[in-house]
Amino acid sequence: MSDVQLGMFLSGGIVSSAIAAVMSGLVDAPIKTFSVAFAEREANELRYARLVAGRFRTDHHEVTVPPEEFFAALPKLIWHEDEPIAHPSSVALYFVSKLAAEHVKVVLTGEGSDESLAGYGSTWMTLSNLRIGQRYQALTPRRIRNTVERAISGLPVSSRLRHRLRKSFFCVEPTIESMYFDNFAVFPRAMQATLLSPTAKEHLNGTTDPYRTMSSIFDSVRSKEMLDRMLYTDTKTYLHELLMKQDQMSMAASIESRVPFLDHKLLEFTAAMPNRMKLRGRTTKYVLRKAMEGVLPDEILSRGIMGFPVPIGKWFRGEFRHLIDEYVLSERSLARGLFEPAAVRNIVDRHMMGENHDERLWSLVNLEMWQRSLIEGDIIA
Repeated sequence: MSDVQLGMFLSGGIVSSAIAAVMSGLVDAPIKTFSVAFAEREANELRYARLVAGRFRTDHHEVTVPPEEFFAALPKLIWHEDEPIAHPSSVALYFVSKLAAEHVKVVLTGEGSDESLAGYGSTWMTLSNLRIGQRYQALTPRRIRNTVERAISGLPVSSRLRHRLRKSFFCVEPTIESMYFDNFAVFPRAMQATLLSPTAKEHLNGTTDPYRTMSSIFDSVRSKEMLDRMLYTDTKTYLHELLMKQDQMSMAASIESRVPFLDHKLLEFTAAMPNRMKLRGRTTKYVLRKAMEGVLPDEILSRGIMGFPVPIGKWFRGEFRHLIDEYVLSERSLARGLFEPAAVRNIVDRHMMGENHDERLWSLVNLEMWQRSLIEGDIIA
């Protein structure tokens, strides 16, 4: 625990709910819990957070962030991160940290649990795509595979089914690179080939190849179990970014965050645990869900994975489309020569038609904001 005032971030997911349950049993006074959400229903988990807060009678606080305040905070937070902000959830994290700082000095968060307990939905999806995809490739004639791929491409651009199938073994070669490494890439290698300008490719030639780095880490794992290799690689790569985000956004609000799931003894324990205790079918964090039976509400135990959703794609299609025009499509942005203008416009057009390119547009907006504010000294309001 801590010698100073202590609280926690509560999303209503299995991990933060488990932390709330344990904390409540260790102190006499109600623990302080903090949640953040957006007005959009698809990005609002407050119902679940309130359910857990009510179960353990916490001193609960919430903040709902309007998109105007979200985007207004971006220049300041880019300065704090000292680089383009990779995750839109960083901004939400700042606002909930700011709320918590009004009440406590230290907060607990659930970072690290996904990497140690196979918490990402993409994990079981990757394993399934690899296993089934290799059989599909081996047993299905090429002409039939081509027909299936054309049929999928013919679905409406805005179709969620089309989006999912185009990332599955029906349309993607079932390899570790395409099914796993590309999960981390906002712009997968195939897209980079058409997006990056010749000048950018020349500058990047000879620099560290992130795919090669990940492959080296993946291959270094002694276990032959695919899940072991994936979780170790997640821990050595993606988790570093999450912890940096956690630290910088909380410190921007003058509060300290701590990560109990990264206690080294707990990590050693979960690493030695059989994989069936982490991922069972589509059930992620299986052992944690079993341990919390009878402690947490059934609605929390059976919840699917929601992550930390931010409706950035919807905002870019709506009243904040002007940010795309200013920071992605403007003459000043395109004149930098980093990207092929036609490829950039294609990404924007497809997003506006209904495909989901929110992370890509977010990255392009942030890169240009960072360039203008930290490199060129513009004051962005």
